Amino acid sequence: MNASDHVWKTICRLEDIPVLGARRVARPVGMDVAVFRNEADQVFALLDRCPHKGGPLSQGIVFGTNVACPLHNWTIGLADGCAQGADSGCTPRFAVRIENGMVCLNAKELEQLALDAQAPLAGPAHKSC
Repeated sequence: MNASDHVWKTICRLEDIPVLGARRVARPVGMDVAVFRNEADQVFALLDRCPHKGGPLSQGIVFGTNVACPLHNWTIGLADGCAQGADSGCTPRFAVRIENGMVCLNAKELEQLALDAQAPLAGPAHKSC
């Protein structure tokens, strides 16, 4: 399948994503997708879940083509969703493109990619009786 076969869903204007920040895109099923913008106006999209402990990458600090997870400061590559350095693991990435200043994601990926990923549970662990 080539890029012309994709159906693209318009998400927002490029300006709606803060420089060095992110915007979350909710999906009917599955975890949110985080759409990031760096200082060069490059845009990337990843599942909003760090591969380490599930931290919300959309709340991390964007630098260059990476984001630092807000929970444990893991560096995640925005282009591939993979942990950098000695850390290991990847989070799913989503195809993204800019059309006339609008940010678009692949509609099929939004509907089908990483639907089984679970958000981490906050609070104390529950023990079965």
